[in-house]
Amino acid sequence: MSARRRRAKVKKIKVGIIGAGGIAAGKHLPGHRGVEGVEVIAVCDIVKDKAKAFAEKHDIPYWFTDYRKMLEEMDELDAVSVCTPNNFHAGPTIAALEAGKHVICEKPMAGNVKDALAMLEAAQRTGKILQIGLQSRFNKHMMTLRRLREEGFFGEVYYGRAMAFRRRGIPASPSFITKKMAGGGPLMDIGVHVLDVFLWILGYPKPIKAFGKVDTKFGNRANVVNPWGKWDPKQFNVEDFGMGVILFENGLTVTLETAWASHVEGSGTTFFIGDKAGATFHPFRVYTDKKGEMISYEPEIPKDIQKAPGEFEAFHNAIRNNLPSPVPPEEVIWTSKIFDAIYRSSKTGTSITIK
Repeated sequence: MSARRRRAKVKKIKVGIIGAGGIAAGKHLPGHRGVEGVEVIAVCDIVKDKAKAFAEKHDIPYWFTDYRKMLEEMDELDAVSVCTPNNFHAGPTIAALEAGKHVICEKPMAGNVKDALAMLEAAQRTGKILQIGLQSRFNKHMMTLRRLREEGFFGEVYYGRAMAFRRRGIPASPSFITKKMAGGGPLMDIGVHVLDVFLWILGYPKPIKAFGKVDTKFGNRANVVNPWGKWDPKQFNVEDFGMGVILFENGLTVTLETAWASHVEGSGTTFFIGDKAGATFHPFRVYTDKKGEMISYEPEIPKDIQKAPGEFEAFHNAIRNNLPSPVPPEEVIWTSKIFDAIYRSSKTGTSITIK
């Protein structure tokens, strides 16, 4: 079969983007355009100048300031990217699903558990794909560790530490540093990535209880050294440090540590340990015993994983082939519940049961 005939069989997918900020320009737009047969034909932002400028800069034919109007008028849309601030994920996601569109929504799933549950219900009710933008699942190293776990290489995994720790890297935008827009700080911004891929590798065991602490030590102060830029300390009302200890029904215990700012560097790596072997994320290594000796090495990436699709290719493959969501909300909802428990625990000083 000729290349021309193969291309002719690829279903054309038309996409709209909601939220014309940095994540849309830097990740979602090139992500969609990097997949054969995908066209981004519309963009929406509540700020008219942003929507118009984004469309003109990136050669997108239609722009809107109301996502409801975009969904109503653009019946030809097959899918939507939701790139709004965390607390504004639910509205456009649910509206798009109900309009018959598939959705890839940026992480975290939402700024709070209530919104995340509403999004999950909408996806289940409509039968449309809702994929959460957790790209670490598509990292070949992480996929290899998951494969090894599935094959029993690690045995019973009983403890791990999930780390997303910066010496300094506080976002300057109000969309990250205010509760009304973000819902939370580094737990939701960078903690969600490491916690999700950690639990995904381990088969997403169900959490039963969490104890945690969040604090603000840098964000509400002026003149903090921060190469990422300046922000208004008076606006800053989320945590810049958060940690939790999470217990799971299969006996696993996980410590989660996150920070946008700290007076430490090289504080450690994400790891997990089983009774047969363990692994670290950075460096990508496994540790075990063999023939009476302790050994460690970088695992070989299987050939099928080397060829596995990336985040956006997986999304569009699922649309074309009527497959389940590559990052299903039924799994990611647990990160929202864990974060909610950590925030509540920090307020009460007690451990919180996760239902």
